Amino acid sequence: MEHPDQERKLPGAIEEQHWQAIVHNDSSYDGKFYYGVQTTSIFCRPSCKSRVPKYENVLIFQQVEEALARQFRPCKRCKPTGERVPDQEWIHGITDYIEHHYAESLTLEVLATASHGSPYHLHRVFKRITGRTPVQYIQDKRITEARKLLENTTLTVTEIGRGVGIPNPAYFITVFRKHTGLTPAHYRERHDNS
Repeated sequence: MEHPDQERKLPGAIEEQHWQAIVHNDSSYDGKFYYGVQTTSIFCRPSCKSRVPKYENVLIFQQVEEALARQFRPCKRCKPTGERVPDQEWIHGITDYIEHHYAESLTLEVLATASHGSPYHLHRVFKRITGRTPVQYIQDKRITEARKLLENTTLTVTEIGRGVGIPNPAYFITVFRKHTGLTPAHYRERHDNS
């Protein structure tokens, strides 16, 4: 395994001074550069108090406009554009994150960390904007994907549950039945006969 300092010397890697400014939340670099986190599509000031991202997921931007042009959204916590991010836009970023990460373990804390907000505020705003809680939204997405897999694959119910982020087979069957009125096996049978 390579030493982290060796990895930083790879072509295209960010400069050490930028990385250190991010790690230490150095406000003296605010306005000199911004950093984006590729896994969340959010960009921040170097002084942002959000959790330190993985080195390999960081992109450096010299101007706010560069980050916006690359479809990165401003952090709700450090407000790199100087403006408050509208709630609708913030929640859109969270639903987009769920769309791409629904098969992973998603908790309110994970979503809050990914979106640079607090769990309580996220839950309240998410429900106001979408009409559903984050947990309901995640379950709806998982069951939608499970239906597709039941209709289009021969994967077992356990494999499908795992594939959509519900690794406990009994819990997967319970959640699926609650959403569809059928067990996954009955859903597949009904679809095969149609």
